[in-house]
Amino acid sequence: MSSTIRVETITIGDELLLGIRENAHLTYLGTQLSHHGVEPAANLVIRDNPEDIRAFFFDSWKRSDLIITTGGLGPTTDDITRESIAEALGEKLVFDPTIELALKERFSQLGRPMPENNLRQCYRLENAEVLQNPFGTAPGLLLQKDGKMLVMLPGPAREMHPMFEQVVVPRLQKEGVFPEIDCYIQIRTAGIGESALAEKVQHLFEGKESLVVGYCAHAGMVDLRLSSLDGEVLTEQDLHNLADACRDTIGEDFVCLGDRTIAEVIFRELRSLNKTLAVAESCTGGLLSSSFTEVAGISKVFHGGAVCYHNDAKVQMLDVPESMLEQHGAVSEETAIAMATGACEKFGADYGLSATGFAGPTGGTQVLPIGSIYLGYASPVGVWAKKIQLRGDRASNRRRAATAALDWMRRKLRKYKLEEVFAASEIEDFNV
Repeated sequence: MSSTIRVETITIGDELLLGIRENAHLTYLGTQLSHHGVEPAANLVIRDNPEDIRAFFFDSWKRSDLIITTGGLGPTTDDITRESIAEALGEKLVFDPTIELALKERFSQLGRPMPENNLRQCYRLENAEVLQNPFGTAPGLLLQKDGKMLVMLPGPAREMHPMFEQVVVPRLQKEGVFPEIDCYIQIRTAGIGESALAEKVQHLFEGKESLVVGYCAHAGMVDLRLSSLDGEVLTEQDLHNLADACRDTIGEDFVCLGDRTIAEVIFRELRSLNKTLAVAESCTGGLLSSSFTEVAGISKVFHGGAVCYHNDAKVQMLDVPESMLEQHGAVSEETAIAMATGACEKFGADYGLSATGFAGPTGGTQVLPIGSIYLGYASPVGVWAKKIQLRGDRASNRRRAATAALDWMRRKLRKYKLEEVFAASEIEDFNV
């Protein structure tokens, strides 16, 4: 069934359509559906307007087998999804006392009285099934009608994500909409462009008609997605075998299977080596530190970081020699190495990683134009520097510099682990 149904997702909210908030629901639901062998046909973004919700939903309902909506199930006056869709489907809204009881219990656990307007959330479409929401006040709804299925979920990601994975997926598997197996594998790469990656692996996909291949480039990385729309023709084991073949073909540009960040990959490597890390940043302004502190358990590895934007801060916090800054400048291989080694010494870490450069839109020189970034790396076996040249705006250059630094360290750690490289210093030029 999953290979033949048409699925559309509808994300509702003015803040999404106006660009106030990123429509992360689209990315999340697309990934989740792919994991379960379903290729979404379309996503609609609709403002909080009852006429628009009714009209666009009804058009989607006519052409789809499964619709998943997010947003508009809360207690405020702009939460009108439930009412609008009920009208579009000719469904009566009924008050459900079991929802009221669950709401009162939740507010009691929070030690707060329940506001009167939360009673709006106690209404459901008459023929709909309530989907429990352990993480918020808005329950979801599931309706089966006219041989079609509608799943309505709340907008906040902290509620919608666990509800989808823990409640909706098992329910759709029970209905035969989703297969029991995982039909999706993601291969994360770094340091290789989208077209170059496609050229490398394309021959592995020849003759596999049920295979769906997708590429997603973001901030110096490319994710390769393999999914099967028919779990019988191309099984879960077939996908894993294909992913292994891709990993061998991709080589050192392969980061991991799944969606682990490069910082998490580094964390695992350092844990296995029983080593620690500190960072020093100028142009990346804390992005490196943030990447590591997003990883659960990172305190076992990450000792700390210093954001040293001004030259005085580099001297005071990292003991970068003033004479070095005067002779070579803040954006140089010498300063990058001094920052990395200074971070190791100040934080008592085994490894140091640094970034210094001209992110733009001003700065730079004729020799070192905007986008010139030096990375520094200090390790128990030596120190290195690496120059990269970026060609984006300020925000893009900062993100890509942080990604390049993380990926460089990942590669160095892997090389050290496999070959136990002994070197004093090295300078590499690399254009991104």
